[in-house]
Amino acid sequence: MEWQLMTKEQKDITGIIRNFLEKELAPVVPEHEEKSEFPMEVFKKIGEIGLWGLDIPAEYGGPGFDLQTLSLIREEFGRVDCGFAVSFGAATVGFKQVLAGGNEQQKQAMAKRLLNGEISAMCITEPQSGSDVAGTKTRAVLSGDEYIINGTKTFITNGGLANVYIVVAVTNPDLGSRGLSCFIVERDTPGVSVGKEENKMGIRLSNTTDVVFQNVHVPVENRIGEEGDGFKIVMKALEKSRPICIAPLIGMAQRAIEIAAEYCRVRTPYGKPIGKLQGIQFKIADMEIQLQTARAIMMYAAKVADEGKPISCLGSVSKTYVSEAAFTIIDEALQILGGYGYSKEYPIEKMLRDVRVYRIFEGTNEVQRQIIGKTVIGKC
Repeated sequence: MEWQLMTKEQKDITGIIRNFLEKELAPVVPEHEEKSEFPMEVFKKIGEIGLWGLDIPAEYGGPGFDLQTLSLIREEFGRVDCGFAVSFGAATVGFKQVLAGGNEQQKQAMAKRLLNGEISAMCITEPQSGSDVAGTKTRAVLSGDEYIINGTKTFITNGGLANVYIVVAVTNPDLGSRGLSCFIVERDTPGVSVGKEENKMGIRLSNTTDVVFQNVHVPVENRIGEEGDGFKIVMKALEKSRPICIAPLIGMAQRAIEIAAEYCRVRTPYGKPIGKLQGIQFKIADMEIQLQTARAIMMYAAKVADEGKPISCLGSVSKTYVSEAAFTIIDEALQILGGYGYSKEYPIEKMLRDVRVYRIFEGTNEVQRQIIGKTVIGKC
């Protein structure tokens, strides 16, 4: 069972993308999974059919899809490979930061670049602070009409692929989170270097590296918003991204249920399909209940965001529930397939490796629970 409330436009675009991904991406996933590399040739082909910059608004030259449509689109990527889904989705992350706090010239310029196939990366995470954005140590010191940036960012999605980085740095160390600012930094700026690529457990088609800034000179006009706006800009951008960042999990969980259901029909120990066993039927039923609930939460969060309403708590609920439900669904699918599920010759073990990171990135689920708890309890 898939989402039953899609419009004709949503059915058309998701159908086009499913056909493309099954033809162009699915056959190369095993090779790139083994090498732990992003299939750039597939990314280029996506541009050939006009699907770069899917989340850029119409007024900046993009298709102008709402978050509900984008969530359904990202599902299709997750059905085939969540690693590719992560890097493809993050390619336009730079526009989200600029849209949240940049001037009109920055918005127009960034949109044009990303619609033409350039890739951006968001440099927030650091070795010592992880999900704690306010714990940033990277410094940006004003010197005349430019800033000099020094620091190291880690676990940066598309760090080795990006043409341009959005960098969060401290401009006033005495103000805590109110002393952070955001900057547009070109990849070819002297002093910018890419560190090692992470040898990850899952999402191996997604590029993840360190990015190092050593005496990097950035003009003042590359600052996004005013000094001290950095934390606000990051939080605003992340809030809007949560509904679609988890969408690939829905597609992957959907595919896991389909694989498990097919196995239930053909696996026949003791002369009958295991799908006739009530214990197996209950497992499949619970998996489907979780899937449909997860999709409903995701789509509701996307709808609220599309209406311009704040989704801070709802976004945290959606991210936490979907990431944990998808893990349970895929783990149960592996259990149903037994030894075959554990074998690398079948796709479920890869799905289980891919799904695990979603409880960590975009803010760990522990951080999300803290946000939810504080919101519900209120001041005390």
